[in-house]
Amino acid sequence: MTATRGLSVLSVDMRAMDNKKAHNTSRYKNTSLIVRRNKEFILIIRFDRPFNNQQENVQIEFMIGSSPDENRGTYIAVFIGKEKRDGRWNGRVIGTQGNDVTVGITPDASCIIGRFRTFVTVVTDFGKQRTQRNPDTDFYVLFNPWDPADLVYVSRDTDRQEYVLNDVGIIYNGEFNNITSRSWNYGQFEEGVLDACLLVLDAGKVPLLYRGNAIELVRLGSALMNSQDDNGVLVGNWSSDYSIGTAPTAWTGSPEILLKYAKDGGLPVCFAQCWVFAGVLNTFLRCLGIPARVVTNFASAHDNTGNLKTDIILDENGGMNRSRTRDSIWNYHSWNEVYMRRPDLPEKYSGWQVVDSTPQETSDGLYRCGPTSVNAIKDGELSYPFDARFVFAELNSDLIYYQSDKYGNTKIIQVDTTYVGKLLITKRVNSNAYDDITSTYKYPEGSDKDRQAMQMAEHRGIAPRDYIPLAETGVHIELQADTIKMGENFKLTLNIKNQTSQKCTISATITGCVVYYTGVTSSIFKLESKAASVDPWKTTKVMIDVKASEYMPYLLEQYNLLFVVYGRIQETGMALTTMRVVALRPPELTIKVTGTPRVGKDFMVTVSFRNPFNFILKNVQLRLESPGLILTKLKTYDQIAPGGTLQHTDTITPQYPGKKVLMACLDCATVRQVTNQLEIFVHQIAPGGTLQHTDTITPQYPGKKVLMACLDCATVRQVTNQLEIFVQ
Repeated sequence: MTATRGLSVLSVDMRAMDNKKAHNTSRYKNTSLIVRRNKEFILIIRFDRPFNNQQENVQIEFMIGSSPDENRGTYIAVFIGKEKRDGRWNGRVIGTQGNDVTVGITPDASCIIGRFRTFVTVVTDFGKQRTQRNPDTDFYVLFNPWDPADLVYVSRDTDRQEYVLNDVGIIYNGEFNNITSRSWNYGQFEEGVLDACLLVLDAGKVPLLYRGNAIELVRLGSALMNSQDDNGVLVGNWSSDYSIGTAPTAWTGSPEILLKYAKDGGLPVCFAQCWVFAGVLNTFLRCLGIPARVVTNFASAHDNTGNLKTDIILDENGGMNRSRTRDSIWNYHSWNEVYMRRPDLPEKYSGWQVVDSTPQETSDGLYRCGPTSVNAIKDGELSYPFDARFVFAELNSDLIYYQSDKYGNTKIIQVDTTYVGKLLITKRVNSNAYDDITSTYKYPEGSDKDRQAMQMAEHRGIAPRDYIPLAETGVHIELQADTIKMGENFKLTLNIKNQTSQKCTISATITGCVVYYTGVTSSIFKLESKAASVDPWKTTKVMIDVKASEYMPYLLEQYNLLFVVYGRIQETGMALTTMRVVALRPPELTIKVTGTPRVGKDFMVTVSFRNPFNFILKNVQLRLESPGLILTKLKTYDQIAPGGTLQHTDTITPQYPGKKVLMACLDCATVRQVTNQLEIFVHQIAPGGTLQHTDTITPQYPGKKVLMACLDCATVRQVTNQLEIFVQ
């Protein structure tokens, strides 16, 4: 390759397979070497004669970016031989055998993340001779949560397996009385995803200098996931019109989105809502080696006025005044947490940090949020970076009901300090169940610690609760509903609890309207009045019939109904109000497997759906995918008639053993969120069975190449072969 008077380099072997196994990167479907910071990797340099480290002077150079600079950490030189010089990365000669020199290289713990180029330079009295650029010796450096010196270090292996290496997750939605979920393919190891994640940084013009700092990278990443101000990955859309793209409810995972973004040269992908932003950001973070998880906050406040008060304005009759209610409470909102040390904060505020890429409010001029310490949010310590006040408000806003008269004057009729931030959950480690992590964000409501946190928040600039406490009515009302399928008639139960020694008579108005999951209301479909007398210390139930024919004509994409009750106690004239979101269950999608999934052997998967409605479903999309098993498959159907069925069968040939998750999603304009998932286990190769894998390769560079293959399992090791080919 390169000749010098005394010594020439014949080849550089990056030992990709062995190094990837040692660096926990062997699952990346990428032929290049992938290593983690502050951990040694091995390469072998073959010279044209034995190397003498007392006489020869050789340096191994690593470069990233278009203008490598030693002072910026984008050019690194490691010296072997007679000249010794300290540098950012450590290098050592491990051994020599014939003309081969085995070298150990350790990138520093704060090294830039990305794809490096490798050169070997022989230095003589006559000058330097550097090897030519060879893409086969390029390699990637990632964050290292296995190493205590890295900011993203996680001590428990079970946590690393879940928050770094798990490529399938569960994202929770619905509402806090009726939690639903959908599987999400993070797919951080899928072919092309790592390069797509690095393209996100390049397209966002993130300086290389920042790419070694986990705090900076996470903050920039939250901005780059949305296209609001920087042509990021995803276009947010809450309009219900997705005609020029893909509905947010139709996606089943991140790889399809990231690979489309890369293929289109950094053109934002249409469309996303909060769980899609969170799912793709989770992939981006895990792919680069940052421990991350998706969290769902039920009853999440979007406080437009920033005063820690979510204002609900009712009209004279007790119905919600849509034109005057600017704040909203999302049924749920999904964001991410990353695990990292925060040397810029007091030590107790390291650990899980909130980061949110859904574009809601600007932060330092960009639509982004975080990272902000979960522990600091809990303590009400909102003076530390970044965006703690916004996250605190999402969890702790008071719900204040106002009633307006015909002149537009308003008065407070009720304050609910417990409605917002009801429940925060995330997928449990090594389980499909969820963990309730509310206590990591909030102290028990009304406790001394809770009051102290609120006082601290006010001390840090949150507006105090300056409204005059209302007199206790002694009567409590609440709405209850069972789990209801979309298209069914159902009953609401209004419980009226009289906690006084006097009989009371309640007159109540119940307003039913269709609502987006973001709390934005649409058409009112029900307005009904009820009256009830309740004896002292008793509870009376009032039943409200809701017919499918009332709500179905107005239903929006995520099947949420909002019921607001406004009541008045006739004896005292005092007002009562409450509200309840009812999330309707979508129709069922079934997945069935025929045959035993086994490496190298076909099996069948069938996805079925029946249209239970009395209207035609048009322009139906069906997605099927499974990381490590199949890439996303998309089928489209013109229509499904009322009572009609859809059945799609696919043949799958597994290439890798182990647990897999098949995910399916059916989507059209009138029916969204029809999803299902099925866990399967792919068995090893049967006795006498065969494995055959075919791949298509498009060479980019001419010259001699070596194809290497290795088959490995617990009972059979060292099954390898290689083939030399010459690319014209």
